[in-house]
Amino acid sequence: MTDDPRDRFERLVGELRPKLHRYCARMTGSAVDGEDIVQDAVMKALAALPAVGVIDNPEGWLFRIAHNTALDFHRRRARGPMMQHDGALDMIAAPDRPDQDHEAATMSLRTFMRLPALQRSAVILKDVLGHSLEEVASITGASEAAAKSALQRGRVRLREFAKEPAGASLPILPERMRARLITYVEGFKLGDFDTVRAMLADDVKLDLVTKLRKQGKNEVGEYYAAYAAAKQWAYAAGVVDGQAAMLVYNREISLKTPAYFVALDFDGDRVVSIHDFLYARYAMDGVNLSPLNF
Repeated sequence: MTDDPRDRFERLVGELRPKLHRYCARMTGSAVDGEDIVQDAVMKALAALPAVGVIDNPEGWLFRIAHNTALDFHRRRARGPMMQHDGALDMIAAPDRPDQDHEAATMSLRTFMRLPALQRSAVILKDVLGHSLEEVASITGASEAAAKSALQRGRVRLREFAKEPAGASLPILPERMRARLITYVEGFKLGDFDTVRAMLADDVKLDLVTKLRKQGKNEVGEYYAAYAAAKQWAYAAGVVDGQAAMLVYNREISLKTPAYFVALDFDGDRVVSIHDFLYARYAMDGVNLSPLNF
């Protein structure tokens, strides 16, 4: 019995998906955008698979596709210049320290967005995910010297950011969105899923991450049956990486720390997209998450 290349690829994606998400979420500053990029990268890799033949380093190949997909995402969103190759990088003194990987791993997703793209990528790959400098260079397309310099600069800047006083401001949503989010979450709390379904746009999109995607009010409406039957969850309105979200708590484990979240997009009074991370708890890593006070 032969081992089909597509089967091997799907197993690899299953093993690497949490690491890919850690990378893409930090490259974009958002757990939701990071997951979208992972999905786009996987689709690109799957389409390219028949033509590439034998892949010497499948993990590096997949990360390189994810890296380029993240850069394309930023170009589309015009969120700033892409410093993929910084010709002005020079070697600066930033010796390895045993705690620097811990520093990077505990930084919020949005903190990484303050770094230029190559510095951001180098620090994430080396200090968060444990890749070698050679692998960093291969994934980013930079020379090893440029990758090393970017890594050193990125580490220095992250240490500077860590010394800054923490901001005291609470996340703010527009009043209308805040009201709609609270209504949506109250529907879950009360078991009033008719009200929740009535909030859906006709062309609403659902991504039950790693499991299924649905589109359209009727199809997405079926998704709530499992929540209606579940008793272990508790819910709160919140903000995740600046986006409206429903925080979901497991009553049997903790009512203080969410088990996962459901990110929501609104257009006026209607819910137009839902990203449910029930089956992708890895997305909790590094998110900036706050319950709403109301």
